[in-house]
Amino acid sequence: MKEQGLHYHGHRERLREKLAKNPVDMPDYEILELLLAKVLVRKDTKPLAKELLRRFQSVKGALDAKPAELLTVEGFGPKLLEYWTLLRELLARYAESPLRRKEKLGTPEEVAAMARVRLAGVPHEEIWVVFLDAQLNMISWERLCKGTIDASTVYPRELLQRALLLKAHSFIMVHNHPAGNVSPSKPDLQLTRSIQEMSAQIGVRMLDHIVVTDDACYSILNDGLMF
Repeated sequence: MKEQGLHYHGHRERLREKLAKNPVDMPDYEILELLLAKVLVRKDTKPLAKELLRRFQSVKGALDAKPAELLTVEGFGPKLLEYWTLLRELLARYAESPLRRKEKLGTPEEVAAMARVRLAGVPHEEIWVVFLDAQLNMISWERLCKGTIDASTVYPRELLQRALLLKAHSFIMVHNHPAGNVSPSKPDLQLTRSIQEMSAQIGVRMLDHIVVTDDACYSILNDGLMF
């Protein structure tokens, strides 16, 4: 029996031709159509692409959406979620490429931009640390801990032991606020002060503590709350 619903095959081929000729002129939903088609090979992906844009407002919003939110969209199942996770990891590693090239990170905004891609859509708090050498080249960018929706716990001693093991001269700590409020909490500020005091005692500098959300960042250093 002839398979039903293959009308979209010709449409999909036309989209591929547009992609090859001039992808910049393609609307967002067509880009998402082709992306979704990598998993949903035998389905018309235009309705789902348009629904993702309606629900999450943009391509970025769709890619950054939390897994639980994505799974509420009709037609978005576990296989697509796995593909989304792969895409997000690819984007995160692309944003982190300065680390892989041993480039300097000069401003809190540069660190935050890297962290936002890594942490966008993560439904719980995580603490990441950039360890640097004396020339402010990155030695390592790594997750220190995972927390809950509104809290994360890091033990200063563990952070500083890691800094000493890496022979780091300084470090920048970053964590996310999944709820979207970029302002640091009182425990955030207390933790910053505690780590800064302890790191100074062993000759390792804490340069900043940055809080990120999907679309904003807050530098405790820039706000004058570090000594």
